[in-house]
Amino acid sequence: MRTRWDSAPKGRGADSDGGFAAGRDKPRRRGGRTTSRASFLVRRSLLGVAQTVAVVLLVFALTEALPGDAAVALAGDQPDPARIAAIREAMDLDRPAYERLTDWATGLLHGDFGTSLTSGRPVTRYIADGFGPTLTLAALTLALLVPLGFGLGVLAARHEGGLVDRLVSSVTLAVYAVPEFALGVLLVTVLALKLAWLPPTAVGHGTDLLAHPAVLVLPVLVLLSRPVCSLSRLVRAGMVDALASPYVAHAHRCGVPGARVRYAQALPNALAPAVQQLARTVDWLLCGVIVVEALFVIPGLGTVLLNAVAERDVPVVQGLAVVFGVLTVLLNLGADLVAHRLTPRAGVAA
Repeated sequence: MRTRWDSAPKGRGADSDGGFAAGRDKPRRRGGRTTSRASFLVRRSLLGVAQTVAVVLLVFALTEALPGDAAVALAGDQPDPARIAAIREAMDLDRPAYERLTDWATGLLHGDFGTSLTSGRPVTRYIADGFGPTLTLAALTLALLVPLGFGLGVLAARHEGGLVDRLVSSVTLAVYAVPEFALGVLLVTVLALKLAWLPPTAVGHGTDLLAHPAVLVLPVLVLLSRPVCSLSRLVRAGMVDALASPYVAHAHRCGVPGARVRYAQALPNALAPAVQQLARTVDWLLCGVIVVEALFVIPGLGTVLLNAVAERDVPVVQGLAVVFGVLTVLLNLGADLVAHRLTPRAGVAA
């Protein structure tokens, strides 16, 4: 027969052991989250390495499939087969593809992107010359994109269903539907040619675009148009879902101020998809916006790539394509890590 003296120690022992067990569970849960995060980081990094290798192989295969080559382009309008053969031999274009792939990939590991077939300059010089203008455009666009995109999204979510929300949604949808080329032509026609407020192109201003701020206005406006629309709509959708969640309603019932609920509780839950969209936008900007650079004659990476394709300058095309591909892999890797950190329970796929 159990007495109160028998049951008391058991009860105290159970409580005590349960307390110890609960105490032991907390570090285990923290350790589990740390292990899960480290595992995700390793898996996603290995996937990024595999994607980089795939980019290198795909770039080489696609450039090999291009019609014609630099030997034909350098041979003149009426090429002699013997001259073409001599140029191909001088440029090592007659070697087997696997040998050229091995040499090229080995050079990439050492930072050597090869030499231009048409000018003899290192490919890294082409990348360095074009990266400055493209980076300037991307940085200015991103500096304006973040406050505008997040601000419009939060503003529309605060007035969900109201006049402000409908106005922001309608304008962003209309602007997003206009292609960059058409918007650029319209802005050049109105603001540059008719009103003469801004220069139509960057011709004659060199690569130091910051020394001529007026040249940057029209390109930045065109680059901002679609990303602002997509980012603001993503932030709005995330904010609306978060503001309708039970924990936000509970926070309101507890008397938490509305601004704190919006910016400390709801906004962080809307950041994960917005961060991934930002990564795609930065990738799009840094990888040379060919249409915008061609329209405004900006000597960036997009212009360098167009010239290299026209001249069949395969090493320059390959080098730029690898740079674009690696930037895409790195930016998406960073975006996935940030999104996983913001919403660890979402299980962002590696």
